Amino acid sequence: MERLRRRQTTATRTQAANRARQQNTRGKLERIDMTLRTMRRERIPITYPAVAARAGVSRTFLYQNADAKNLVATAIEAAGDRRRREQATHDANVEASWQQRALNAEHALKAVYAEIDIQRERIGLLLGQLRDLQAEYTEGTAQRLAEENTELKQRVRRLAEDNRVVEQKLQAARSNNRFLDKRLADLEAEILDAQMPKQARKSDRPTR
Repeated sequence: MERLRRRQTTATRTQAANRARQQNTRGKLERIDMTLRTMRRERIPITYPAVAARAGVSRTFLYQNADAKNLVATAIEAAGDRRRREQATHDANVEASWQQRALNAEHALKAVYAEIDIQRERIGLLLGQLRDLQAEYTEGTAQRLAEENTELKQRVRRLAEDNRVVEQKLQAARSNNRFLDKRLADLEAEILDAQMPKQARKSDRPTR
């Protein structure tokens, strides 16, 4: 009877221990699943060491527990597929951007070529007009223009010299005018001084 009770007690303890291990395993698996969801949402690279550290489990558990290993492997594969899709999308966007840039550059190049053609046409017209003007002027005309240019330069030099002389005369006249103004003021002062005694003598005469 005692032996039977011991067997039952042992069995009960074993069942409790198994339930505890199972509950602990379920808790670890739930933490692993939540950790993987968080890492996917935050775009954190999924690796066994990173998952073990964030979920608070050992790497051995991740490798040895079939469910845990399956969760991590599935997440890594899904992350790889997502990265490949993102990379493909990025490459497509880059290619589209380069295609647009190439089209813009092609349009700009066409505009430049059109502008070059317009400028070449204008240059041709101007060269033609210049040749027409050169054809109108003979050798005698060029010589006459050179002589007239020389004569104009000489006249400019003479006018400049005349202007300098006139400036000098003007300065001399201004200086002379200032001297005459001062001399006139001095003479007026002398006349007033000469008139003062006569007026004083007239005022001293007795009245009848």
